[in-house]
Amino acid sequence: MHKPPRVALVTGGSRGLGLALAASLAADGWEVLTDGRDATALAVATRDHPGIHAVPGDVTDEGHRRALLAAADDLGDLDVVVNNASLLGPSPQPALADYPIDVLESVYRTNVVAPLRLLQLALPRLNPGAAVIAITSDAAREPYAGWGGYGSSKAALEQLTAILAAERPDLRVYAVDPGDMNTRMQAEAFPGEDISDRPPPEDSVPGLRRLVDGDLPSGRYEARALAPAPAVTP
Repeated sequence: MHKPPRVALVTGGSRGLGLALAASLAADGWEVLTDGRDATALAVATRDHPGIHAVPGDVTDEGHRRALLAAADDLGDLDVVVNNASLLGPSPQPALADYPIDVLESVYRTNVVAPLRLLQLALPRLNPGAAVIAITSDAAREPYAGWGGYGSSKAALEQLTAILAAERPDLRVYAVDPGDMNTRMQAEAFPGEDISDRPPPEDSVPGLRRLVDGDLPSGRYEARALAPAPAVTP
């Protein structure tokens, strides 16, 4: 009997960690639904990855969120939802005393409200034991100067994730810190700095795959701490 493909929804798949994870899943035969605000960049990034289904749009838009779930319905019930799309905020990042409130509201809409609303729409479509993953940051826990907007939004996302885990013991619910990565967002967070020594986002994917493919309990994890140790050659 033919086994139906596993289905994942990964937001923010036009670049960085979202694209790396989506490509990894698609290479293993998953059907992966992803999105991005820049339709052209999303199409270019995903065109060479059979199995990735791109739906351009902004996760803060309710119409787009519903379109994402409608596209998911065409693929089948969801085995994984990864809330990866994020908004950094101003670059360079300002002190809280100078933080524009309208921008802070945008950061929270993207990093907190949109992930929760997407999950509200996705929950009825999740298979038993499905994984729900929120991509977070060490800035959610460490009080770095200048990170009041992004860091506090990720702290709120972590708390929502922990509460969902308590409310839904039938699911595997994870907050995952991927660590520093050589990405455009990292470059924007540290303008003028050389970030070429940061690992590529692909280095965080094995840890994420352990959560996706395994049965670890709900909780907060660091992706690179989960990655299998490299094989030692004699």
